[in-house]
Amino acid sequence: MVNWNDEVDVLVAGSGGGLAGAYTAIREGLSVAVVEATDKFGGTTAYSAGGGMWFPCNPVLRRAGTDDTIDDALTYYHAVVGERTPWELQDTYVRRGADLIEYLEADDRFVFEMLPWPDYFGHAPKARLDGQRHIIPSPLPAAELGELGEHVRGPLDTERLGAPPPKILIGGRALVGRFLLALSSYPDVRLYRNTPLVELITEVGAVVGAITERDGAPFAIRARKGVVLASGGFEHNDELRRRYGVPGAARDTMGPWGNQGRAHEAAIAVGGDTDLMDQAWWSPGLTHPDGRSAFALWFTGGIFVDQNGQRFVNESAPYDRLGRDVISKLDAGSLTLPYWMIYDDKEGEVPPVKAPNVSMVESEKYVAAGLWHTADTLPELAEQIGVPADRLVATVERFNTMVAAGVDTDFGRGDEAYDRAFSGGKPPLVSIEQGPFHAAAFGISDLGTKGGLRTDSAARVLRRDGEPIPGLYAAGNTMAAVSGTTYPGGGNPIGASVLFSHLAVRHMLAH
Repeated sequence: MVNWNDEVDVLVAGSGGGLAGAYTAIREGLSVAVVEATDKFGGTTAYSAGGGMWFPCNPVLRRAGTDDTIDDALTYYHAVVGERTPWELQDTYVRRGADLIEYLEADDRFVFEMLPWPDYFGHAPKARLDGQRHIIPSPLPAAELGELGEHVRGPLDTERLGAPPPKILIGGRALVGRFLLALSSYPDVRLYRNTPLVELITEVGAVVGAITERDGAPFAIRARKGVVLASGGFEHNDELRRRYGVPGAARDTMGPWGNQGRAHEAAIAVGGDTDLMDQAWWSPGLTHPDGRSAFALWFTGGIFVDQNGQRFVNESAPYDRLGRDVISKLDAGSLTLPYWMIYDDKEGEVPPVKAPNVSMVESEKYVAAGLWHTADTLPELAEQIGVPADRLVATVERFNTMVAAGVDTDFGRGDEAYDRAFSGGKPPLVSIEQGPFHAAAFGISDLGTKGGLRTDSAARVLRRDGEPIPGLYAAGNTMAAVSGTTYPGGGNPIGASVLFSHLAVRHMLAH
């Protein structure tokens, strides 16, 4: 017997992309409670600089004149993801995103725009190289949210560096803000912060609610229609990372601290099956003076070298693919951390990284921490970072030869559209010849784990025998990623989160 402290139709755990499920519930006449484990709304979604969603042929893109088709998008997605996840699940993601955007745009609080972003596997069949499968939320003035605006997570510079919060919400913060703005206009919605979900309650095999914690005490919420678990991954839980074999460490993740995997464990305890538990959304990580390596992209120069002073990867590849290359070499024992970005003085001492996600602080702090080095010659630089001088010199000379030829015959840098996204469509090959020469330390980062609860195309959590657990749904990084071990295009993580939380509530309404 449970003494319920609150009772609603739908309980949503997590306040990032899962807010789409909460919004769908309240808009369709259901009562809803959102429980957020931390003091801020937004989850990992709020940290996204773009807040993008990969939804082919949606109304925003159609208005922009796209000639893309769902069949082409399916061909691409299937080719990239393969059979690692059920095709029915993949088809649902590719086909239903457009419907969701149409649904949201019926409410004038939701405004989106196209941001061209090339697909991440440019050589796959029907890849879209012009970026016309990607949209972002339009910016939102924080003042429109009133007091709620103070409770939106991020941005990273505010949380990690103490920068004042901006007056305009952009990217993922704008998406979260728009959902909160819409939700706050309805009377029958509860938004609980500092309220982690810790246990699911079942009756005759069906999930009927959950035990949460508020102010250190149990707080039981009954959910008449169902529970949606969309509380992120478990990237901030080092013990779970070790248990499931997720490379890297919690200190280097870009997910918020509340992503501890409690919803995963609660669902497993009632019979939920899991998949992809050793997986994450990877990226190279620029190492900062606080010891944390943070997601970085948009390199306007430089090459990566290993402990032998040798280049080992396409530095301009999509970040997840680049991160996976790093991990594969770490696993094989051919790479150790840190690896180094080598660059010359064309842009000065600061590494040619235009999107570090966490802004760089004063150069002297990196130098004092042994993370940035400068020398008049490459042999002197090699000595400072502990790599063989002759190999570093040979590596740079070979790279400069390829720059002159305009083709990277070693690793194909510039061969795909994404590689050239930050270089005006030209090969991103910049010579290293103007001294003094520099080196910056890099590690491995992630945007969160992507392993989670196995679901069907209605977002219902499945048991090991493939049967759904009545009343239990999952989305986002709490759900085993629809994209399997790949990252097909920018906006897949947030897109899957908002879509499957929406579909979860749609299923509740229909049944």
